[in-house]
Amino acid sequence: MIELKKLTLQRGTKVLLEHANLSINPGQRVGLIGKNGTGKSSLFALIKGEINQDGGDILIPKHWRLAAVKQETPALDEAALVYVLQGDAELQNFQAALKAAEADGDGMLQAEYHAKLEEIDAYTAPARAARLLSGLGFSETAQQQPVKSFSGGWRMRLNLAQALMCRADLLLLDEPTNHLDLETVLWLENHLASMASTQIIISHDRDFLNATTTQTVELSQHQLTLYGGNYDFYQQERAQRLAQQQSAYVKQQAHIQHLQSFIDRFKAKATKAVQAQSRMKALAKLERIAPAHLDSEFSFEFAQPDHLPNPLLKLDHISLGYGEHAILNNVDWSIESGARYGLLGVNGSGKSTLIKAISGSLTPLSGDIVRAEKLKIGYFAQHQLDTLRTDQSPIWHIQQLSPDIREQEIRNFLGGFHFVGDMALQAIEPFSGGEKARLALAMIVWQKPNLLLLDEPTNHLDLDMRHALTLALQGFQGALIVVSHDRSLLEATTDALMYIDQGCLKTFDGDLAGYRQWRLAQESDNHPSASNLSQPATSPNRKDQKRLEAQIRQEIGRLSKPLQTKIIQAEKSMAEGQQKQAEYEAFLASEDAYTEANKAHLQQALSQLAEIKVKLNALEEQWLSWQEELEHIQQDIPDRFQA
Repeated sequence: MIELKKLTLQRGTKVLLEHANLSINPGQRVGLIGKNGTGKSSLFALIKGEINQDGGDILIPKHWRLAAVKQETPALDEAALVYVLQGDAELQNFQAALKAAEADGDGMLQAEYHAKLEEIDAYTAPARAARLLSGLGFSETAQQQPVKSFSGGWRMRLNLAQALMCRADLLLLDEPTNHLDLETVLWLENHLASMASTQIIISHDRDFLNATTTQTVELSQHQLTLYGGNYDFYQQERAQRLAQQQSAYVKQQAHIQHLQSFIDRFKAKATKAVQAQSRMKALAKLERIAPAHLDSEFSFEFAQPDHLPNPLLKLDHISLGYGEHAILNNVDWSIESGARYGLLGVNGSGKSTLIKAISGSLTPLSGDIVRAEKLKIGYFAQHQLDTLRTDQSPIWHIQQLSPDIREQEIRNFLGGFHFVGDMALQAIEPFSGGEKARLALAMIVWQKPNLLLLDEPTNHLDLDMRHALTLALQGFQGALIVVSHDRSLLEATTDALMYIDQGCLKTFDGDLAGYRQWRLAQESDNHPSASNLSQPATSPNRKDQKRLEAQIRQEIGRLSKPLQTKIIQAEKSMAEGQQKQAEYEAFLASEDAYTEANKAHLQQALSQLAEIKVKLNALEEQWLSWQEELEHIQQDIPDRFQA
């Protein structure tokens, strides 16, 4: 179990956590959420031992093995497969020890290390590493290529594979989907769900959190709040808590007003002075309830485009690529005014290449692109942040687009992206990735485009900003093409799906749920590699797909309901038990517990505490068993229906 007790954490003068408490049980998969800058990554650094707390305790079992994704990858000559195998430190240590024993001719030690290697299933390790790499999009050929031959995004995938290779008791993942395409995200969801380790995942992708986590921890206002379900469950529970908090706040304000009114009326009267003084003391001791609020700072929208020609753009038998190598062939596509497309396909299939060609930054190898006379494109590229001037302010960037606009008008506009006060005037160099992404989006919105090209626009954006972007895109009047691994964004803002496979652009006849099932089926039936999915003869029928999904949900619900009831009851009982345990421990920690007058109470507290601990241990074991049964049901039923 991981326990944080009255934990205080600061970075410089900024307080991130203050007397925060949290318990995470073995085997739980926890989503850690909160606004950018609240301290999620710092909490990871604390758990990894890279920094120290400023107060309180953090307790992690000493024998636990911890795995996390490295942020840097050296330019190594060794093969990708060899690099991933190094993620299993125990395997590496035993193999090194075996070599040393062989060099010394020590037969007894050799036998001992062979037994240890057998025990940790070492002889299947290369095959397991290859499956990980395949799932993350590396072909068999790529797995043998040197690490230094891969780009930054692909090296991050290697680091992720290395972390997954570790047989860790605790796995820490900080934004693991940022460098992945949708297909690989789907594979990763399934893989994480099959792992037995305790997992803590930082992510701003709500669908990924829903698929991979069983609990949610919110880091807000220097505190950690645990919710007993995934992100959707958290949203529902949080809404209820906020409603209860607001109700309690209103009642307390009425009580305060009543006390203050009495004090103001009677504190100067001798006959009522004692009562007034009593109420003043009560008011001073009152623990104030804060008003509830949903504190999203973002509010913006796309202005009506000045012109909406139709069609906006037409691709006529174009082929795209670099040098003489074609990636896409014979593409025909007419983009009408008001069209809203989600563009899908594995990394390297040509999505960004197609977006670049439409934007005008890449010339086709053959064919023509016909653009409407008043076409105005807003283009957010994957590496859009690199185009910003880090030595200049947000206001300066907007002024380059509209030199004659008053500064106050620009300030008002930037306020919707939460660039307020001095932040709008300072150089953006110290800004976070999320803040720079907000500025890049603000520049696009300012230009009033009639065709939006968004290539992974949600990287670096937190959940609140993603929600604000989704709402703004829903009101956008022009045409839209989105490349994103964020399914919530795609589902809420697009109404047609296109996918690229084997150099061809095709229409997908279905929704994202159908696309997910098709991709997973392709991976299961043909090849585990996300980069070599074979082309279907036809797109799956949408009605049949929905009927199958409904049957799967019905069967999962029927089998899961009794277990979920037991789990909820167990969690309630554990919470009650933990509260009683804390009360007894607080009593035992006090000096009064050991006075003669409390002798009988002390004996009772010790007895009750021991009993509670035994019950909690039994409850936790039952809870873990039921969770495992539930996971098996959720994994086995879809496979049974697909069989």
